[in-house]
Amino acid sequence: MADFGLYAYQEEVVERALRGENIIIWLPTGGGKTRAAVYVAKKHLETTKNAKVVVLVNKVHLVDQHYTKEFQPNLGHDYTLVAVSGETEQKDFFGKVVQDSDVVICTAQILYNALINVEESKHVELSDITLLIIDECHHTNKESVYNKVMGCYVEKKLKGERPLPQILGLTASPGTGGAKILEKAVEHVLQICANLDSAIVATKNYVPELKQKVPRPTKTFDIVDKRPEDPFGDHLKWMMQLIHEYMNIPSDFRLRECGTQEYEADVVVLEQRGVKEDNRLLAQCALHLREYNDALLINDTLRMMDAYCSLEEFYSTKSNTAIDGTDIFLLGIFEENQVELRKLAGDSRYENPKMLKLESTLLNQFGPGVKSRGILFCKTRKSTHCLEDWVRTNRALQEAGIKAAILTGAGNGISYMTQNEQKDTIRNFRRGTLNLLISTSVAEEGLDIPECNLVVRYGLLTNEIAQQQASGRARARNSQYSVVAQKGGREVRRELINEYLEELTGEAIAKVQDMRPEAFYKKITQLQTEAVICRKIAESLKIEKRSRHTSASIQLLCRNCLRPVASGSDIKLVDNVHFVNVNPDFKRHYKVGGQVVLDRTFEDWEPGRRVSCNYSNCNKEWGFEMKYKKVALLPNLAIKSFALETPDGRTTVKKWKDVTFTVEQFSFEEYCQDNFPDMFD
Repeated sequence: MADFGLYAYQEEVVERALRGENIIIWLPTGGGKTRAAVYVAKKHLETTKNAKVVVLVNKVHLVDQHYTKEFQPNLGHDYTLVAVSGETEQKDFFGKVVQDSDVVICTAQILYNALINVEESKHVELSDITLLIIDECHHTNKESVYNKVMGCYVEKKLKGERPLPQILGLTASPGTGGAKILEKAVEHVLQICANLDSAIVATKNYVPELKQKVPRPTKTFDIVDKRPEDPFGDHLKWMMQLIHEYMNIPSDFRLRECGTQEYEADVVVLEQRGVKEDNRLLAQCALHLREYNDALLINDTLRMMDAYCSLEEFYSTKSNTAIDGTDIFLLGIFEENQVELRKLAGDSRYENPKMLKLESTLLNQFGPGVKSRGILFCKTRKSTHCLEDWVRTNRALQEAGIKAAILTGAGNGISYMTQNEQKDTIRNFRRGTLNLLISTSVAEEGLDIPECNLVVRYGLLTNEIAQQQASGRARARNSQYSVVAQKGGREVRRELINEYLEELTGEAIAKVQDMRPEAFYKKITQLQTEAVICRKIAESLKIEKRSRHTSASIQLLCRNCLRPVASGSDIKLVDNVHFVNVNPDFKRHYKVGGQVVLDRTFEDWEPGRRVSCNYSNCNKEWGFEMKYKKVALLPNLAIKSFALETPDGRTTVKKWKDVTFTVEQFSFEEYCQDNFPDMFD
């Protein structure tokens, strides 16, 4: 294997894959899993007749990354490689692309769409593929798209249908699936193996070499005493108490402690209950309490002024939206206390001590003339923006030469980054024009980020997989992994539990590796058979749920003012993605706002202007107009902005897939006949 330059531990973990077995490679972040996969792909292409390799990833940016960094440089001389994502045109004739290429790197969604698509130019059969490589394969569980792809595979396998591709899974952290004891952790690992129809392999003979190649960072708990006084937070809690008294909380409902995730979960339930019971007072108070609770959470992690600005921003959008006395009361409470809150937020005597600790942690690694790179992980996109502003306006951090930028997930919202912004940020970080990334969990997994001297976890409660991924970013020699947290706080407890779960994962994998092959494969087949049965039952329940009501029996109500605005029969499904209202009368219920700008273009449609409720002072945003095939202007609606009046009572759902009626496919021809009859005379 010298021609390719694998380490001995990599040679060990690919051995069985080279014999054609289905294998999951378990190596830590930085251990060279992708390099090992490229080697397997190379040998497979050299030795397999009509070889066809498909590499699946779970995030769009990884398509280009794997193509550019590993597969194209090593295989591009001798083979045809194509990278396909939702942003490339090849997705529209994916079947043809697979036919004409040796190696295809794509998102799992694109392959799954092709497996279930009946159009010849777009359809792909699993039997067309000879090697299927699945990156970050620990995501192959539950409803994930990886598991949908592998669900097709497992069903064919159990029916005896052949040929099927060889499977090669890659992971740094299968996790324990929430299990705290070895027996249950083993079950979780076996379930992942069953879902991937693969055995799991870790290095046994070359552990010292692996440890030398992937050194672990020095871990520090940078602990802060609780702030002695918090008049700003106390004032927020007093205001929340006023709202509690006004809203008359149902006697059968208990709110947990303000300023916690549990309280947030409680007020979410209260808002839903208010909507269902036609109790607008309860629903609106719960919505506002969520904002106050959010401000308390920000106050606990960031600056007091960040918490204040978060509330001020919320109320600035509410100033012209009073529908009834509830809105007037809620707006009044904020306006009456606004000056006092701002004054308290600006009093440096009560500033968050965690910020001082974070400052000293960063200054330990950065300084004038010091070449250092770091990632600061925090919980929300809002936190990343607050922390970036703090770094930019903090004199000591600026003098230490810290050049920070935000890195968050790509998406279409205002607070999301575009794919290009992500790429530019990482490129600048690699070049050294930036030396600190302030990131949500997007930078934990998969992204090709250079070795860091410092990784800081700040205000985070996550599982052991996220913790391992984050820790794996501190790969430079003598690097530091710091947890900045309050003394006796939940972050410290969670971090210690995760350390135990990381060890438990290793023990569980060792147990599975030591199973006798016949016992292992018997267990795997049993789990697969159960999974297929469960999937079929779940599917029939879904169909049953969707046909519980007729679409005509459903009314859509604005989630804010609770006014009926549409019938379920007005809603149609465009291209299996967009839920639109085709009733021309719907226009009188909404007004249009600013133009929606997206980072990418689409084959059949383009975004138009935002739409919001036209009733009184409601202004609840519902979605945006989309121009379909340059002719149809269709309001594309977010179901979370509506309540549903059903024959069984009022309800709310987060996603369209959860509605209790069947939404018919949109017919472009019918739409044109109804709206432009003159064209058809």
